[in-house]
Amino acid sequence: MTRSEWSDRREIHEVVLRYCRGVDRLDFDLVRSAYHPDAIDHHTGFEGSVDDYLAWVEPKLRARRGGTMHILGNHLVELHGDEAVAETYGTSVHWGEPADDVRANFTSGVRFVDHMTYRDGRWAISERWAVREWTRSEVGRFVPKEGDGPSGRRDEHDPLILLQRRVSSGKAGS
Repeated sequence: MTRSEWSDRREIHEVVLRYCRGVDRLDFDLVRSAYHPDAIDHHTGFEGSVDDYLAWVEPKLRARRGGTMHILGNHLVELHGDEAVAETYGTSVHWGEPADDVRANFTSGVRFVDHMTYRDGRWAISERWAVREWTRSEVGRFVPKEGDGPSGRRDEHDPLILLQRRVSSGKAGS
């Protein structure tokens, strides 16, 4: 496929989306795919390599026994050849146990400020600043679902994973 401004912008946006899906589904290979191997990440409470970031964040996310949901909004890309500056606004919702722990149950307004580079045939993050603009506690705000129905999971039984398997096996229309 020939690169164009449109395809570069689309691929950069998909890098950010892959990162969010990976964190929300605990798919750390998918998170890693959003970064170049030598990338640097700056998060609240962390600064270092992508490998060190994953080693830092994975136990935190698994320990909550709840979930996260990244909801993205504004996304602006400034292209400069094989480099780009991408800024993405979002809301990150976190829930977990214990239910009264403000560090396990909170919502933050975030901006991902990314230095993206095109190397080895792909766009990926070379350096990221996960800027936390605000945080509020969600303790006491979550309520149980009103009835039976699909629930998100962070394992192979999540509805997304089940559908991906069906479609890739050619049995989606069955």
